[in-house]
Amino acid sequence: MLELLEQQRTLTINQWKIISAAILGDMLDFFDFFLIGFVLAFIVGAWHLTYGQSAWILLSAGIGAIPGAFFWGWMADKIGRRKVFIATALNFSIATGIMALTPDKGGWIFLSVFRFFVGAGVAGLVVVDLPLVQEFVPSSKRGWIGGLVTSTVSVGGMLGALSGAYLEPLIGWRGLFAVGLLPALLTLVIRAWVPESPRWLIRKGRHEEARRSVAWALEVDPQTIELPQTLPEMAHTPWRELFKYPRSMALTALTALSQTSGVGLALWATTLLVMIVRIKPNEASYLMIWVAASAFVGRLVCSYLADAIGRRWSGILSCAAAAATLVAAGYLANAFIGRVSVFWLMLMAHSFFGGGSYAIIAPYLAEVWPAGLRASGMGFGYGIGNFGKIISPLGLAVIVGTSNFVKPAATLAAMVPAMFFLAFWAILAALAFVLIGIETKGRSIEEIDTAISQPAARIKTSAALS
Repeated sequence: MLELLEQQRTLTINQWKIISAAILGDMLDFFDFFLIGFVLAFIVGAWHLTYGQSAWILLSAGIGAIPGAFFWGWMADKIGRRKVFIATALNFSIATGIMALTPDKGGWIFLSVFRFFVGAGVAGLVVVDLPLVQEFVPSSKRGWIGGLVTSTVSVGGMLGALSGAYLEPLIGWRGLFAVGLLPALLTLVIRAWVPESPRWLIRKGRHEEARRSVAWALEVDPQTIELPQTLPEMAHTPWRELFKYPRSMALTALTALSQTSGVGLALWATTLLVMIVRIKPNEASYLMIWVAASAFVGRLVCSYLADAIGRRWSGILSCAAAAATLVAAGYLANAFIGRVSVFWLMLMAHSFFGGGSYAIIAPYLAEVWPAGLRASGMGFGYGIGNFGKIISPLGLAVIVGTSNFVKPAATLAAMVPAMFFLAFWAILAALAFVLIGIETKGRSIEEIDTAISQPAARIKTSAALS
């Protein structure tokens, strides 16, 4: 039954419906997540926020993302991908909508609390939609389809930039949060377009439902798909089994931490442009549209590279290039080509490579775990990686704020150590690919499962596996 999926050369309309629901989910997911970066540019001056208060608003979502990734990943393996997909979409959109009610007095505390819940929902959706999509497509297309799903993360950032540039003058920053409630409608799309994963159903012994799910995806009559006379019992895999796979744990954690460089810069970039380039918040939001567009192109390119040259080499190249552009941004923060800020150009270059790298890393986080732990394992790696959403904005607040949490005054001298701080995490991910990376290109989920589950396979060198 699963071999029928592996034999596919072209995807059906129904498979594209599942992929489209995930694409839309990731886009709206990160529209809500990054919206705060644009709102902050409008309120930081009006509310006289300190760097410490601003950092708490930004990093609170990272705090929420850690338990969110662990919890929703565990739930996706326990109760199914489809139910958790719906639950996480409601989680992040309702929390964003509530922030439209933020009071002026103590508003930064209110924002911090509900940003915690936004972070939990955003992380949860990512750790469920990628495993779901991967379990419906053949291995020959798994790399670029997984990357394609994550590519719209940057489109979500672009929508946030457009909203900050053009919508905020019309509806105010509270109105932007109200718009963030709209992704709740995504649940209607999921209910109409997304069936339960056949691989999850098989593990739960629900073989007839799995057959119907595969038949729907392939657009054939379920009766034309033959079920084996006997099927092995699939034992429940408890969450603690993750610790039997230390290589997968280390690999997913170290590569996922690369988001420390990208997320921190994305959240602070609009404010940094205002303070360093000396432009208005609306102008900075407009410049960020191009940064997001560059990330989108980078994700599409890296999605192709993941299947063309493999996960390891594409991960190494994109992470190393992302680090190099960050270092250049630090040294050239005050440079201009004519009237064009080189810092802004380096932001676009970093978005291309850094954003692109996550089109490889995010699907990879689910690929390197056995079947019974795919969502839980991805939740573990993504949860550890979400510490970057705390480390990054807090680190930049300390470094760019010249260790002063009271006076919000960015200095050019601080940009070099700040960018080195961010580049470190991209280099760490590149080294993880080099030293312990597992090549998954061209392997079915079942083949990867077998290789990872065998004790000998876990101690092979990355060169042998590639």
